[in-house]
Amino acid sequence: MIARVWRGWASGAGAGEYQRHYETEVVEHLRQVAGFRGARLLRGEDGDEVLFTSITLFGGMDDVRRFAGDDPDLAVVEDTARRVLTRWDERVTHHEVAVDVQP
Repeated sequence: MIARVWRGWASGAGAGEYQRHYETEVVEHLRQVAGFRGARLLRGEDGDEVLFTSITLFGGMDDVRRFAGDDPDLAVVEDTARRVLTRWDERVTHHEVAVDVQP
């Protein structure tokens, strides 16, 4: 399994809007991708901004490419997100999940 990790920052005022976008549009899109295994959106204060870290799980890199396209390291940041984020990582990182603990 592959974990795809990306970060984006929003102002305090824009943070709620970004979170709603992720919970609706991003999740809906991810659920349609073959090989999608789950997602987490982490939220934390970072100075005057709110830092979001998205961790999406896929069965393998072929599944990641179905989501991200030919350059899987390029961030997928939709226009809605671009309007409310102050900045974001242009590139993502991918990690093999070494241990996966479920309750």
